[in-house]
Amino acid sequence: MFVHWLTNIRLVNLFDWTLQLKGYDIAFAKAELSRIRSLSENQYLDYIEQKKSEIVSFHKTSNPFYQKKTKELVSKAWEDLPVLTKTDLQQPLSDRLSQGYTRRNVYLNKTSGSSGHPFIFAKDKITHALSWASFQERYSWFHLDINTSKQARFYGIPLDPIGYQKERLKDWLGNRYRFPIFNLNDTELEKALKKFQKTSFDYLNGYTSSIVLFAKFLQRKNIVLTTICPSLKACIVTSEMLFESDRLLMEEQLGIPVINEYGASELGLIAFQNKEGQFVVDSELLFIEILDKNNKPILNGESGRIVVTSLYNKAHPFIRYDIGDIGILSSKSTSQKPILEKLIGRTNDIAHLPSGKVVPGLTFYYVTKSVIEEDGNVQEFVIEQTLLNTFKIIYTSQRELTTNEKEKIIKATYTYLEDGLNVIFEKVDRMDRSKRGKLKQFISKLE
Repeated sequence: MFVHWLTNIRLVNLFDWTLQLKGYDIAFAKAELSRIRSLSENQYLDYIEQKKSEIVSFHKTSNPFYQKKTKELVSKAWEDLPVLTKTDLQQPLSDRLSQGYTRRNVYLNKTSGSSGHPFIFAKDKITHALSWASFQERYSWFHLDINTSKQARFYGIPLDPIGYQKERLKDWLGNRYRFPIFNLNDTELEKALKKFQKTSFDYLNGYTSSIVLFAKFLQRKNIVLTTICPSLKACIVTSEMLFESDRLLMEEQLGIPVINEYGASELGLIAFQNKEGQFVVDSELLFIEILDKNNKPILNGESGRIVVTSLYNKAHPFIRYDIGDIGILSSKSTSQKPILEKLIGRTNDIAHLPSGKVVPGLTFYYVTKSVIEEDGNVQEFVIEQTLLNTFKIIYTSQRELTTNEKEKIIKATYTYLEDGLNVIFEKVDRMDRSKRGKLKQFISKLE
């Protein structure tokens, strides 16, 4: 009887019910988002300016950490406010919480550490509820409901017993099934395929590289996933770069649209792709700026550092927070609908060359990808810069790269980067993923 009761709740809105039970007022959050979306363009401009002013004023008066950051500030101009970095926030959480907030009355979590600067953060309960309401609204664009749509989840999972069971419970509450991604050999992918044959999944969600690997497995078997799981509607990829060739492969082999999601645990959803393919920024809860190296705003259409302000979070200041990514806002952006034209990568994913040239590490990745994936032999690869003039290409494949293929890659590095670089190739049976299951595409090991 108890199990039957729980099952009935889950079929209705167990996820919302669980949030509400924990003190996250999801009903209010949905109503607030609806109110914001109903504003006219002129009202929206006023709303953004009002929220910016309110959140700065609150933290200047109620947050000792932010008071110290702004105590020497005379100007009241937004552009003169300090830009917070992840290094700034690597201090005890108790030193960063606003007055009236404790570990017991906030949502607590920690960043993944993929930037090299992990830290614990807090959100007040309204902000956390608003984040989930934003996710739900975006998912509805593709007729997906977090409460009722069955999710095939390609994510990492803690391996300690308590953390593992906690995530499994969250998966059950969230109506999702989690596939192990720390070992993605053909045996494990075959098991995943059988699960899709037996389960009416509504969508896939997970790390880009893991789902790409699954798509390549389907390609080798000449299977389109929707032929064995026709209930599928969409695939949402997150946490890693999405390349156009990977998108095309996934859409062909999965048989559903691939949706790009960009978020951060400390901020929630930052941008989500709509049906027109636009990467729409969440302007209801966040204020996004693109800044140059001197912390000055740059024109839409130019690349710079993505700096984000959380307009609601009173528990912890995320004001002009440098998230560590580089991107471009479209010239078609408006205050109500900022469009992220391009997400280039992390600011610490930089390759330094002997000539003094500095390029995004993903430049090397693009070049390599165009060459070694011509016949589908290479399944995954990462680039490591080990010396100023030396790059190692670590890859998994069915066969070793031929001499001719290696020479083509080396020639491409000379063309797109510079002459004289030393390129080393290393074939491995399995990629060394992070503890969370992510695959970092470029790693610099220079001091």
